Formats: sequence, structure tokens, C-alpha cells
Amino acid sequence: MVKRILAVMVFGCLLVLAGCGGPVQDDILNYINEDLKSAQNLEVKAVSAYEGVAGANYTDDQTMHNALVTAVIPTYTKLLNELESVNIETDELKEIHAIYLSGVQKQFSAFEKIIEAIEKQDSNIIDEANKLLEEGRLQIEDYNDKLDALAEENNVEIEKN
Repeated sequence: MVKRILAVMVFGCLLVLAGCGGPVQDDILNYINEDLKSAQNLEVKAVSAYEGVAGANYTDDQTMHNALVTAVIPTYTKLLNELESVNIETDELKEIHAIYLSGVQKQFSAFEKIIEAIEKQDSNIIDEANKLLEEGRLQIEDYNDKLDALAEENNVEIEKN
């Protein structure tokens, strides 16, 4: 029943300071190195659990359902809670973080829709889920691009994992 389900995008990076500090630079460093440390691990864990049962790794609806209910959704719930509790000082970084949060929320909604699609055996709901996954992925890409640009403007080098 479940047809092609899109992959989600993982965010992960480490920052290296490359200049004199300022409020935005300090905020970026704290954001990545402290505030997102746990969130990054949660995202990797959730995405790995999902990718283990999606796409080429898909075996059957029940396996997908079980992974979503027992691993992906609970981990994504923790991720959302972490992201919602991040304390950001500067407006520039707040705007960028809001894009990331929105992307993660869309992906979370997509996972919930996949569960609903499996339970109802409705491929139209899978189409809706795929659309949400793609929208979330694009927002997370936009977030990464904007975070990279803000970091560069503030003499912070982002080293991708």
C-alpha cells in the first residue's frame, strides 16, 4: 500500500570561530555548539529510524507503522520540544531558527500522516505526507543556507559533518 515516501534531511554541524566576536557571532556559536547539540542527535536518531523502514528499506506497512509509532514520532516529539525551547538572543538568528522549526514541524506532520495512511490504507494520504516531507526538506535546506550566510557574515566557519 505505501508507495514512495520521500527521505528527510538531517542537519548537523560543528562551528569553528574565525574572527573577533560580536553579539550575532556569539549567538551563532552558542546556538550550534550548545543549544542544538541534543537536537542534532535527536534528528539523526529519528531520521535513521525512518530511513531504516522507508524507500529501499521498506518491507511492509506494519514494520513502517511500528517504527513510526515506537521510534520516529517519540524522538521527533523530543526534537520539537528541544527546538521550541532554544533561547536565541538576536533577531537575525531567531528568524532563521523559525525556518528550521517550521521544516521540522512539517516533517513531524508528515510522519503522523503516514501512520494515518497505513491505518486507513489510503494512498492519497501518503501523497499528502510526501508533499509535507518535501516542503519540510526544502525549508531545512533554506535554513541551512541562511545559517551558512549569517555565519559567514559574522566570521564564523561552519564545518559540516
